[in-house]
Amino acid sequence: MKKFTLLFATTMLFAIGKTNAQEDLTQDCTIKYNLFKGDFQSKKYVDAFENWTFLMDKCPDLSVNIYKFGSTLAEEVKKDPVLAKKVYEQRLKYYPNDNPAKVHSDYADYLANNKLAADDEIFEILQKAYKISPRDMSVKNIYKYFQGVTDKFKDTDPKKVFDTYDDVLESIGEKLDDYAIKINEITKDSTRVLDEKEKKSLKIYQINSAALGQIEDGLDNIISDIATCERLIPLYKRDFEIYKSDAIWLRRAVSRMFKKGCQEDPMFETLAKAYAESTPSADSYSFYAGILEKNGDNFGATSMRKKAFDLETDLLKKAKYKLNFAEQAKSRGQLVNARALAREALSFNPNYGKAYLLIGRLYQESVNECGNNEFEKRMVYAAALRQVQKAATVDQSISSVAAKYIASYRANLPDTKTIFTYGANEGSSYTIKCWINETVTIQSSVK
Repeated sequence: MKKFTLLFATTMLFAIGKTNAQEDLTQDCTIKYNLFKGDFQSKKYVDAFENWTFLMDKCPDLSVNIYKFGSTLAEEVKKDPVLAKKVYEQRLKYYPNDNPAKVHSDYADYLANNKLAADDEIFEILQKAYKISPRDMSVKNIYKYFQGVTDKFKDTDPKKVFDTYDDVLESIGEKLDDYAIKINEITKDSTRVLDEKEKKSLKIYQINSAALGQIEDGLDNIISDIATCERLIPLYKRDFEIYKSDAIWLRRAVSRMFKKGCQEDPMFETLAKAYAESTPSADSYSFYAGILEKNGDNFGATSMRKKAFDLETDLLKKAKYKLNFAEQAKSRGQLVNARALAREALSFNPNYGKAYLLIGRLYQESVNECGNNEFEKRMVYAAALRQVQKAATVDQSISSVAAKYIASYRANLPDTKTIFTYGANEGSSYTIKCWINETVTIQSSVK
């Protein structure tokens, strides 16, 4: 009995001691965390470092700020790659659901910027980030990851390249739509003066849209060499029997062939028909309408487009369908109709820069039709320039693309000698003839 009593007492003392030790550690963790956080936020990084290392070792699950702030200490203050790796690994261990894609993406940046890992190792980390959430990766890293996929698989597995491209672009598209809705809400009343909070939010949305737009432009540049009709058509012929009931595969195949201008090949009609049959939707009907029109069924095409448009309730998607119809009209040489449809797209989304870009391209392609001499032809570029400048103004997501058109069209304006020879004056008005029928200001190119 005495032995039992002694054993029980010893056990209780141990338990009490352990509990007290845990309480002391918890208290120490809280004190050191507050000191660390205060020093860090005051940019006293050296003072913060000692308390931070204690937290990393003794209180690793106290707060995710240990890792958010600590990565700065490890990567910039101490410049210690071993410590940086520890921060990266412990954060994923103790906070696996706190923005893990961004954690992988940021760590890949650190390794690349400091030349601490081979390209293959960095690619593997980016692949982890991509599988979790492409939307949370940095612009640079999405581009870098897709470049890596293209380099690895463009010859052996082009389908993987195309699938990755579509996944990324769809993710970007969703994010761009989110920003477009917010921008449209803020700017819908052009007469209202924005408060400081609205101005700040608008600027953030526009900056983020521009960054995402750069990804689209960059990915298009990477894939343009391999996504050709010569490569796409055999690939889709080969895989059609496997995926002919797969709505996602069909949608992506039809969209890509349309975008690359492969509509004349019979395979496009096969894909568009299968898409419409497998997935009756606004999107599939809009593509199939083009097939009906190509085959001479204008009434059926018109009905199909109306059906597609009426099925959709989202204003941004309605705008996209109208622009899709405009692109189809352009491909058939129906320039007046194409402009009208692009303007309808703008009625649903006033900040839809791609609609303005299309109108600018329509004007540029009418240079010879709408001018009898060099001056008149070059003034058509003034109308085209005005449209692409509007695109850049209202839609930051296509600013980099618009900038290329702006530079090209501005360079093709009449020079001062041509303006003088025609008997005109810079700054005066000029009405462009033919179907464009717009009045623009005479301006010269920079030469």
